[in-house]
Amino acid sequence: MLILPISQDTAIPLLPKSTRPTLLKTAIRNQTEKASLASIRRPAVATPPTSRPPPSSDVLPKETRAETRTVALVKQPVLKLLHLGMFEIGRPLGKGKFGRVYLAREREHGFICALKVLHKDELQQNRVEKQVQREVEIQSHLRHPNVLKLYGHFHDRKRIFLILEFAGKGELYKHLRKQNRFSETRAAQYVAQMACALRYLHSKNVIHRDIKPENILVGVHGEIKISDFGWSVHAPGDRRTTFCGTLDYLPPEMVNPKISNYAYDRRVDLWSLGVLAYEFLVGEAPFEDSAAMTHRRIARADMTVPAFVSEEATDLIERVSDF
Repeated sequence: MLILPISQDTAIPLLPKSTRPTLLKTAIRNQTEKASLASIRRPAVATPPTSRPPPSSDVLPKETRAETRTVALVKQPVLKLLHLGMFEIGRPLGKGKFGRVYLAREREHGFICALKVLHKDELQQNRVEKQVQREVEIQSHLRHPNVLKLYGHFHDRKRIFLILEFAGKGELYKHLRKQNRFSETRAAQYVAQMACALRYLHSKNVIHRDIKPENILVGVHGEIKISDFGWSVHAPGDRRTTFCGTLDYLPPEMVNPKISNYAYDRRVDLWSLGVLAYEFLVGEAPFEDSAAMTHRRIARADMTVPAFVSEEATDLIERVSDF
Protein backbone atom coordinates (compact mmCIF):
# COMPACT_ATOMS: atom_id res chain seq x y z
CA MET A 1 0.00 0.00 0.00
CA LEU A 2 1.32 3.44 -0.92
CA ILE A 3 1.51 6.20 1.69
CA LEU A 4 0.41 9.73 0.85
CA PRO A 5 2.04 12.24 3.28
CA ILE A 6 -0.21 14.96 4.65
CA SER A 7 1.98 16.34 7.42
CA GLN A 8 5.41 15.65 8.86
CA ASP A 9 4.32 13.05 11.39
CA THR A 10 1.08 11.68 9.93
CA ALA A 11 0.05 10.19 6.62
CA ILE A 12 -3.08 9.13 4.80
CA PRO A 13 -3.08 5.64 3.25
CA LEU A 14 -3.46 5.82 -0.52
CA LEU A 15 -5.29 3.07 -2.35
CA PRO A 16 -3.18 0.97 -4.76
CA LYS A 17 -3.43 2.06 -8.39
CA SER A 18 -5.22 -1.14 -9.32
CA THR A 19 -8.18 -0.23 -7.10
CA ARG A 20 -8.57 3.41 -8.16
CA PRO A 21 -10.62 2.79 -11.34
CA THR A 22 -13.00 0.68 -9.24
CA LEU A 23 -13.33 3.53 -6.76
CA LEU A 24 -14.13 5.99 -9.55
CA LYS A 25 -16.71 3.61 -11.04
CA THR A 26 -18.27 3.26 -7.60
CA ALA A 27 -18.39 7.05 -7.32
CA ILE A 28 -20.30 7.37 -10.57
CA ARG A 29 -22.66 4.54 -9.66
CA ASN A 30 -23.34 6.02 -6.23
CA GLN A 31 -24.08 9.44 -7.71
CA THR A 32 -26.39 7.90 -10.28
CA GLU A 33 -28.28 6.12 -7.53
CA LYS A 34 -28.26 9.31 -5.42
CA ALA A 35 -26.56 7.70 -2.43
CA SER A 36 -26.86 9.64 0.83
CA LEU A 37 -24.32 10.22 3.59
CA ALA A 38 -27.16 10.22 6.09
CA SER A 39 -26.62 6.48 6.58
CA ILE A 40 -23.23 7.24 8.13
CA ARG A 41 -24.78 9.38 10.82
CA ARG A 42 -27.91 7.30 11.42
CA PRO A 43 -26.93 3.64 11.86
CA ALA A 44 -29.72 1.09 11.92
CA VAL A 45 -30.84 0.01 15.39
CA ALA A 46 -31.07 -3.77 15.71
CA THR A 47 -34.38 -5.23 16.90
CA PRO A 48 -33.89 -7.31 20.07
CA PRO A 49 -34.81 -10.99 19.72
CA THR A 50 -38.05 -12.15 21.30
CA SER A 51 -39.58 -15.55 21.93
CA ARG A 52 -43.12 -14.39 21.41
CA PRO A 53 -44.77 -11.83 19.15
CA PRO A 54 -45.29 -8.39 20.69
CA PRO A 55 -48.80 -7.77 21.97
CA SER A 56 -51.17 -6.02 19.63
CA SER A 57 -51.63 -2.32 20.29
CA ASP A 58 -55.35 -2.98 20.43
CA VAL A 59 -55.01 -4.91 23.73
CA LEU A 60 -52.63 -2.41 25.39
CA PRO A 61 -54.07 0.08 27.89
CA LYS A 62 -54.49 3.62 26.54
CA GLU A 63 -51.86 4.93 28.98
CA THR A 64 -49.29 2.40 27.70
CA ARG A 65 -50.00 3.22 24.06
CA ALA A 66 -49.64 6.94 24.77
CA GLU A 67 -46.35 6.36 26.59
CA THR A 68 -45.05 4.25 23.67
CA ARG A 69 -45.90 7.00 21.18
CA THR A 70 -44.16 9.58 23.39
CA VAL A 71 -40.96 7.53 23.58
CA ALA A 72 -40.97 7.05 19.80
CA LEU A 73 -41.25 10.80 19.28
CA VAL A 74 -38.45 11.86 21.61
CA LYS A 75 -35.92 9.09 20.90
CA GLN A 76 -32.93 10.46 18.95
CA PRO A 77 -30.54 8.56 16.65
CA VAL A 78 -27.04 7.88 17.93
CA LEU A 79 -24.47 9.96 16.01
CA LYS A 80 -21.10 8.54 15.07
CA LEU A 81 -17.95 10.53 15.73
CA LEU A 82 -16.29 11.11 12.36
CA HIS A 83 -12.58 10.35 12.00
CA LEU A 84 -10.05 9.71 9.24
CA GLY A 85 -10.05 5.95 9.78
CA MET A 86 -13.61 5.81 8.44
CA PHE A 87 -12.39 6.64 4.91
CA GLU A 88 -10.30 5.03 2.19
CA ILE A 89 -8.34 7.74 0.39
CA GLY A 90 -7.97 7.67 -3.40
CA ARG A 91 -6.36 9.90 -5.99
CA PRO A 92 -5.92 13.68 -5.58
CA LEU A 93 -8.73 15.70 -7.19
CA GLY A 94 -7.25 19.16 -6.85
CA LYS A 95 -5.01 21.48 -4.90
CA GLY A 96 -5.98 24.72 -3.22
CA LYS A 97 -4.07 27.47 -1.46
CA PHE A 98 -4.23 25.80 1.95
CA GLY A 99 -4.66 22.10 1.20
CA ARG A 100 -5.66 19.33 -1.18
CA VAL A 101 -8.84 17.51 -2.16
CA TYR A 102 -8.92 13.71 -2.48
CA LEU A 103 -11.38 11.17 -3.78
CA ALA A 104 -12.53 9.13 -0.78
CA ARG A 105 -14.85 6.29 0.17
CA GLU A 106 -16.52 5.81 3.54
CA ARG A 107 -15.56 2.26 4.53
CA GLU A 108 -18.74 0.95 6.16
CA HIS A 109 -21.29 1.95 3.51
CA GLY A 110 -19.13 2.59 0.44
CA PHE A 111 -20.30 6.20 0.13
CA ILE A 112 -18.11 8.14 -2.32
CA CYS A 113 -17.17 11.74 -1.50
CA ALA A 114 -14.39 14.29 -1.83
CA LEU A 115 -12.24 14.91 1.24
CA LYS A 116 -10.75 18.39 1.52
CA VAL A 117 -7.71 18.50 3.81
CA LEU A 118 -6.68 21.85 5.33
CA HIS A 119 -3.58 22.36 7.46
CA LYS A 120 -4.17 24.32 10.65
CA ASP A 121 -0.70 25.89 10.75
CA GLU A 122 -1.15 27.32 7.24
CA LEU A 123 -4.58 28.69 8.16
CA GLN A 124 -3.12 30.35 11.25
CA GLN A 125 -0.13 31.79 9.39
CA ASN A 126 -2.44 33.39 6.82
CA ARG A 127 -4.99 34.42 9.47
CA VAL A 128 -7.92 32.79 7.68
CA GLU A 129 -9.29 30.64 10.52
CA LYS A 130 -12.48 32.70 10.72
CA GLN A 131 -12.85 32.56 6.94
CA VAL A 132 -12.76 28.75 7.01
CA GLN A 133 -15.17 28.68 9.93
CA ARG A 134 -17.59 30.90 7.99
CA GLU A 135 -17.20 28.70 4.89
CA VAL A 136 -18.16 25.60 6.89
CA GLU A 137 -21.08 27.29 8.65
CA ILE A 138 -22.56 28.61 5.39
CA GLN A 139 -21.97 25.69 3.03
CA SER A 140 -23.16 23.03 5.49
CA HIS A 141 -26.65 24.62 5.49
CA LEU A 142 -27.02 24.83 1.69
CA ARG A 143 -28.98 22.20 -0.25
CA HIS A 144 -29.46 22.85 -3.97
CA PRO A 145 -28.74 20.71 -7.07
CA ASN A 146 -26.31 23.34 -8.38
CA VAL A 147 -24.48 24.00 -5.10
CA LEU A 148 -21.77 21.58 -3.94
CA LYS A 149 -22.85 19.90 -0.70
CA LEU A 150 -20.78 19.92 2.46
CA TYR A 151 -21.86 16.81 4.39
CA GLY A 152 -19.76 17.23 7.50
CA HIS A 153 -16.33 17.96 8.93
CA PHE A 154 -13.88 16.77 11.58
CA HIS A 155 -10.32 17.54 12.64
CA ASP A 156 -7.23 16.18 14.33
CA ARG A 157 -4.26 17.92 15.93
CA LYS A 158 -2.89 19.36 12.66
CA ARG A 159 -5.62 19.16 10.03
CA ILE A 160 -9.24 19.97 9.27
CA PHE A 161 -11.21 17.62 7.01
CA LEU A 162 -14.26 18.69 5.00
CA ILE A 163 -16.51 15.93 3.59
CA LEU A 164 -17.75 17.27 0.26
CA GLU A 165 -19.97 16.04 -2.54
CA PHE A 166 -17.96 14.39 -5.33
CA ALA A 167 -18.42 16.13 -8.69
CA GLY A 168 -17.54 13.39 -11.17
CA LYS A 169 -16.50 15.54 -14.16
CA GLY A 170 -14.18 17.94 -12.37
CA GLU A 171 -13.60 21.66 -12.79
CA LEU A 172 -15.59 23.64 -15.34
CA TYR A 173 -12.48 25.74 -15.94
CA LYS A 174 -10.65 22.75 -17.44
CA HIS A 175 -13.57 21.97 -19.77
CA LEU A 176 -13.59 25.60 -20.95
CA ARG A 177 -9.82 25.69 -21.55
CA LYS A 178 -9.99 22.41 -23.46
CA GLN A 179 -12.77 23.62 -25.79
CA ASN A 180 -11.63 27.27 -25.87
CA ARG A 181 -15.27 28.41 -25.71
CA PHE A 182 -18.73 26.84 -25.37
CA SER A 183 -21.56 26.78 -27.87
CA GLU A 184 -24.41 29.17 -27.09
CA THR A 185 -26.67 26.22 -26.28
CA ARG A 186 -24.27 24.85 -23.71
CA ALA A 187 -23.44 28.29 -22.34
CA ALA A 188 -27.16 29.01 -21.95
CA GLN A 189 -27.63 25.81 -19.94
CA TYR A 190 -24.78 26.72 -17.61
CA VAL A 191 -25.93 30.32 -17.17
CA ALA A 192 -29.48 29.14 -16.40
CA GLN A 193 -28.19 26.73 -13.75
CA MET A 194 -25.95 29.42 -12.28
CA ALA A 195 -28.85 31.88 -12.14
CA CYS A 196 -30.97 29.27 -10.36
CA ALA A 197 -28.22 28.57 -7.84
CA LEU A 198 -27.58 32.28 -7.19
CA ARG A 199 -31.28 32.92 -6.69
CA TYR A 200 -31.24 30.17 -4.05
CA LEU A 201 -28.14 31.57 -2.33
CA HIS A 202 -29.56 35.08 -2.27
CA SER A 203 -32.86 33.78 -0.87
CA LYS A 204 -30.74 32.50 2.04
CA ASN A 205 -29.01 35.92 2.29
CA VAL A 206 -25.71 34.40 1.14
CA ILE A 207 -23.38 36.32 -1.19
CA HIS A 208 -20.73 34.12 -2.81
CA ARG A 209 -18.38 36.97 -3.86
CA ASP A 210 -16.00 34.80 -5.89
CA ILE A 211 -17.91 33.44 -8.89
CA LYS A 212 -15.47 32.25 -11.58
CA PRO A 213 -14.92 29.08 -13.68
CA GLU A 214 -12.33 27.73 -11.23
CA ASN A 215 -14.98 27.68 -8.48
CA ILE A 216 -17.56 25.76 -10.51
CA LEU A 217 -17.54 21.96 -10.73
CA VAL A 218 -19.34 19.61 -13.11
CA GLY A 219 -21.37 16.68 -11.77
CA VAL A 220 -21.53 13.20 -13.26
CA HIS A 221 -24.65 14.11 -15.27
CA GLY A 222 -23.11 17.32 -16.63
CA GLU A 223 -24.83 19.65 -14.15
CA ILE A 224 -22.75 22.45 -12.66
CA LYS A 225 -22.19 23.01 -8.95
CA ILE A 226 -20.95 26.19 -7.28
CA SER A 227 -18.11 25.42 -4.87
CA ASP A 228 -15.48 27.16 -2.74
CA PHE A 229 -17.40 29.34 -0.29
CA GLY A 230 -14.23 30.75 1.26
CA TRP A 231 -15.19 34.36 0.42
CA SER A 232 -18.92 33.91 0.95
CA VAL A 233 -20.80 35.85 3.58
CA HIS A 234 -24.22 35.72 5.21
CA ALA A 235 -25.54 39.27 4.78
CA PRO A 236 -29.25 39.62 5.60
CA GLY A 237 -29.18 43.40 5.84
CA ASP A 238 -26.25 45.79 5.61
CA ARG A 239 -24.18 46.40 2.50
CA ARG A 240 -20.66 44.98 2.56
CA THR A 241 -17.35 46.79 2.08
CA THR A 242 -14.79 43.95 2.18
CA PHE A 243 -12.58 43.92 -0.91
CA CYS A 244 -12.36 40.27 -1.95
CA GLY A 245 -12.69 37.89 -4.88
CA THR A 246 -10.76 37.68 -8.16
CA LEU A 247 -9.94 40.90 -10.04
CA ASP A 248 -11.27 39.87 -13.48
CA TYR A 249 -14.74 39.22 -11.99
CA LEU A 250 -15.05 42.14 -9.57
CA PRO A 251 -17.88 44.66 -10.17
CA PRO A 252 -17.32 48.41 -10.63
CA GLU A 253 -18.52 49.29 -7.12
CA MET A 254 -15.69 47.20 -5.63
CA VAL A 255 -12.97 48.98 -7.60
CA ASN A 256 -14.40 52.49 -8.02
CA PRO A 257 -15.12 54.41 -4.77
CA LYS A 258 -16.99 57.13 -6.69
CA ILE A 259 -19.84 54.71 -7.40
CA SER A 260 -20.77 53.65 -3.86
CA ASN A 261 -17.77 54.22 -1.59
CA TYR A 262 -16.85 50.52 -2.09
CA ALA A 263 -20.18 49.39 -0.59
CA TYR A 264 -22.01 46.57 -2.37
CA ASP A 265 -24.71 43.92 -1.93
CA ARG A 266 -25.75 40.57 -3.42
CA ARG A 267 -25.86 42.04 -6.93
CA VAL A 268 -22.08 41.64 -7.17
CA ASP A 269 -22.79 37.96 -7.92
CA LEU A 270 -24.99 38.99 -10.86
CA TRP A 271 -22.18 41.09 -12.32
CA SER A 272 -19.90 38.06 -12.04
CA LEU A 273 -22.56 35.97 -13.80
CA GLY A 274 -22.49 38.39 -16.74
CA VAL A 275 -18.69 38.17 -16.88
CA LEU A 276 -18.99 34.39 -16.71
CA ALA A 277 -21.49 34.31 -19.59
CA TYR A 278 -19.08 36.40 -21.68
CA GLU A 279 -16.19 34.05 -20.91
CA PHE A 280 -18.28 30.97 -21.79
CA LEU A 281 -19.02 32.40 -25.24
CA VAL A 282 -15.75 34.20 -26.02
CA GLY A 283 -13.17 32.08 -24.22
CA GLU A 284 -11.64 34.81 -22.08
CA ALA A 285 -12.79 37.28 -19.45
CA PRO A 286 -14.01 40.64 -20.88
CA PHE A 287 -11.58 42.81 -18.87
CA GLU A 288 -8.52 40.55 -19.11
CA ASP A 289 -5.42 42.76 -19.25
CA SER A 290 -2.65 43.92 -16.96
CA ALA A 291 -3.80 44.44 -13.38
CA ALA A 292 -3.85 48.23 -13.73
CA MET A 293 -5.72 48.19 -17.05
CA THR A 294 -8.19 45.57 -15.83
CA HIS A 295 -8.91 47.78 -12.82
CA ARG A 296 -9.57 50.81 -15.05
CA ARG A 297 -11.72 48.91 -17.54
CA ILE A 298 -13.90 47.45 -14.79
CA ALA A 299 -14.33 50.87 -13.18
CA ARG A 300 -15.58 52.21 -16.55
CA ALA A 301 -17.53 49.02 -17.34
CA ASP A 302 -15.59 48.95 -20.59
CA MET A 303 -16.90 45.73 -22.14
CA THR A 304 -17.13 45.02 -25.88
CA VAL A 305 -18.87 41.82 -26.99
CA PRO A 306 -17.42 40.33 -30.22
CA ALA A 307 -19.59 40.31 -33.34
CA PHE A 308 -19.73 36.50 -33.53
CA VAL A 309 -21.82 36.40 -30.34
CA SER A 310 -25.54 36.48 -31.16
CA GLU A 311 -27.69 39.53 -30.42
CA GLU A 312 -29.71 37.57 -27.87
CA ALA A 313 -26.61 36.47 -25.96
CA THR A 314 -25.12 39.97 -26.14
CA ASP A 315 -28.35 41.42 -24.79
CA LEU A 316 -28.30 38.95 -21.88
CA ILE A 317 -24.70 39.81 -20.97
CA GLU A 318 -25.41 43.54 -21.06
CA ARG A 319 -28.61 43.23 -19.03
CA VAL A 320 -27.04 41.07 -16.34
CA SER A 321 -24.02 43.38 -16.11
CA ASP A 322 -26.14 46.55 -16.07
CA PHE A 323 -28.05 46.06 -12.83
